[in-house]
Amino acid sequence: MSLRSIGATTRDTSGVLKVFALGAALACLCCGTPQLAAAQDVPAFAPGMINHMQKMEQFKDVDHGQQPTPPVIPRLSVDPDPTGAVSTFQPNGATFTFNNAFFQNLGTNGRTCFSCHQPQDGWGVSAADVATRFATSGGTDPIFRLVDGATCPSDDVSTFAAKQKAYKLLTDRGLIRIGLPVPANAQFAVTAVDDPYNCNTNPVTGLTSTTTGIVSTYRRPLPSTNLGFLSAIMWDGREPSLSSQATDATLGHAQASTPPTAAQVAQIVAFESGIFAAQAFDDKAGNLADDGSTGGPIALSLQLPYFYIGVNDPLGNNTHPVPFTSQIFDLYRPWLGLHGPADVAQRQSIARGEEVFNNTNISITGVSGLNDVLGVASIPGFCGTCHDTPNVGNHSFKAPLDIGIPDAGKKKPPVLDISGLPVFTLTCMQGPLAGQVYKVTDAGKAMITGHCSDIGLFKGPILRGLASRAPYFHNGSAATLQDVVNFYDQRFAIHFTDRQKTDLVNFLNAL
Repeated sequence: MSLRSIGATTRDTSGVLKVFALGAALACLCCGTPQLAAAQDVPAFAPGMINHMQKMEQFKDVDHGQQPTPPVIPRLSVDPDPTGAVSTFQPNGATFTFNNAFFQNLGTNGRTCFSCHQPQDGWGVSAADVATRFATSGGTDPIFRLVDGATCPSDDVSTFAAKQKAYKLLTDRGLIRIGLPVPANAQFAVTAVDDPYNCNTNPVTGLTSTTTGIVSTYRRPLPSTNLGFLSAIMWDGREPSLSSQATDATLGHAQASTPPTAAQVAQIVAFESGIFAAQAFDDKAGNLADDGSTGGPIALSLQLPYFYIGVNDPLGNNTHPVPFTSQIFDLYRPWLGLHGPADVAQRQSIARGEEVFNNTNISITGVSGLNDVLGVASIPGFCGTCHDTPNVGNHSFKAPLDIGIPDAGKKKPPVLDISGLPVFTLTCMQGPLAGQVYKVTDAGKAMITGHCSDIGLFKGPILRGLASRAPYFHNGSAATLQDVVNFYDQRFAIHFTDRQKTDLVNFLNAL
């Protein structure tokens, strides 16, 4: 059994050893498991989505590889990633996988929750790791299944070369196909589609008219960790609870013939609600919990008791009489005054990047879901205006926004790479935006509500563990965190200096 198979890094460093020592020192500390409401009703979108995915069983998988799974997820584990190591912490103790529903095959295609949510990827998916799994398994690993791992369920996978083509978006960008029915009440029609995979334009797998059928877009699986800090579940906020999400994923992604039992759903939710993940080690800065800093998942777990929906919200949704502050992160403030060798220089850079995140003034303009809703053309803000949860970085109140990431055509952001993604022309036929035309790679929340005002709206994800799960944004259009910073710099005309960009990237990699 390899060290990596149980989540331990082979890197021999005092920094990582200190992380383990810290975990032992805090062995008696436990934080409460998040209380998550069970789904009261089946979400409106779910029957159409699940029915589509089960119909796609007509396209038979030729591969039936098994899911490699470690026997235990330790209480504290550390896995190498591109800039150092990401760590997982379970306050309530280690998990044995053989009898836990999160790791069990509850469907018909060999998949488990673990297929798309693994610790070395911060409990999400990294394109590099998926590419390695493809090469190692010859494309037989359960993540490679036609229903949503391929660009279309009808793809040819009869040869290795054909499989490379079919799973290209998954191996290159870590993207899973999301097939959603056009809402019955949609205010818009899909008046044109440019789809390189013919999945949307084939009535068997896609649209049957401009207002009926399935729209297939491609999105990054979100991490199944740090879930106690969520204000919205899924990129488009479509799931009302983690229980409904677990059920829909089992019926859809795993193509189960029957729903998971209530006990299985509860076990899945309990496991994923009880794990915390964050960057714990930086190759240049060392242990991210040294010299007074509070990086890593143990310190993050201690933040949960102070979280509530609306905490530090800048728009009046905080139920406590506490004013908004842009000082979102204070993990590395103690490193600002350090002096010394190269590792100290990296620590200083990380600390400066935190200050850039907290203190840079940004004129927020043209953001659907914000400027238009408030009727304010320009909002003076900060990174934390949209990433306000303290030391976590998502929005603490459900607030899907469109900052231009899904835009295509003339409005496509120049820094982002949307090549290989289908482009949809959506024409608003009714409602207050009737006559408006949108060209996007993904309609976002509008595929759930049917409202033109929701076209392109997505939630902002939790920012911890970013270094382990490139690429970035919902559609994988930013290959690196440098691309992310460059996008924001151009989108909001921030005018970062080169040093500010470097510092900000180093800070984001240390989350």
